[in-house]
Amino acid sequence: MTQTIRVALAGAGAFGIKHLDGIQKIDGVEVVSLVGRRREPTQEIADQYGIAHVATDLAESLARPEVDAVILCTPTQMHAAQAIECLQAGKHVQVEIPLCDKLADGQRVLDAQQRAGRIAMVGHTRRFNPSHQWVHKKIAAGEFHIQQMDVQTYFFRRANTNALGQPRSWTDHLLWHHAAHTVDLFAYQAGSPIVQANALQGPIHPRLGIAMDMSIQLKAANGAICTLSLSFNNDGPLGTFFRYIGDTGTYLARYDDLYTGRDEKIDVSKVDVSMNGIELQDREFFAAIREGREPNASVRQVFGCYQVLHDLQRQLTAP
Repeated sequence: MTQTIRVALAGAGAFGIKHLDGIQKIDGVEVVSLVGRRREPTQEIADQYGIAHVATDLAESLARPEVDAVILCTPTQMHAAQAIECLQAGKHVQVEIPLCDKLADGQRVLDAQQRAGRIAMVGHTRRFNPSHQWVHKKIAAGEFHIQQMDVQTYFFRRANTNALGQPRSWTDHLLWHHAAHTVDLFAYQAGSPIVQANALQGPIHPRLGIAMDMSIQLKAANGAICTLSLSFNNDGPLGTFFRYIGDTGTYLARYDDLYTGRDEKIDVSKVDVSMNGIELQDREFFAAIREGREPNASVRQVFGCYQVLHDLQRQLTAP
């Protein structure tokens, strides 16, 4: 494919806007349809980004023959069904993390992708952040091997709001959303499947109905281990912080910055064409479409992550 890739984006919230900003920097890609829950605010965003078509129903956008691909930034509970809908309509699809919140739904997406023969990718952004790419390149070159990862994912979310502080129509989840980033990244960076996983969770929030604190331990087949702490109760600093402990050094990834264990900053500005992980993720999606190849973070590649999350969910809900 050499012509312009025409995209429908569903979900005009905080993450949808991040994708729209990233796509503006990518040549040969045009967002031609924007899908949102409420027409008026969706139209306002479409006008801001010069998007000609607005819909409140994904099916309306999928029916448009000019649409080649879809990016789904919709609520978690809709991801799997909508990804299947896109594939059945003959569209390539990138679905924001998580792929699903039930393993059986993820399997149905994988099956649909294999039947459709289209690109299906999941937004595991950590694979694309330059700081983690830098570490991955050292691992691929045989210069660094992970012994342990220590990860903290901390937010203050006692009210049901999104990254812009706006009310959400759905409830976020520590395990199926936020832990998914690290479970996938650990296996990807270790280059080895996860063979052991344990989890503990704190009290269930009486109104949100989810655990606000969680602790997860992982072990890969090659012996590397990972400890992950997650909280929606943490009142700053916010975000996810990674410590890579390896055989030849220690590295700390804080947002898009990378430091040695001695707090010496590492320049990652030349690792890729951008410092924006969402943009790099989208570039991979569109490159895979053009080149007719499997993308990094395809549904097939990340499926093992959701198998681990499924096993952890069973642990946490066992009587």
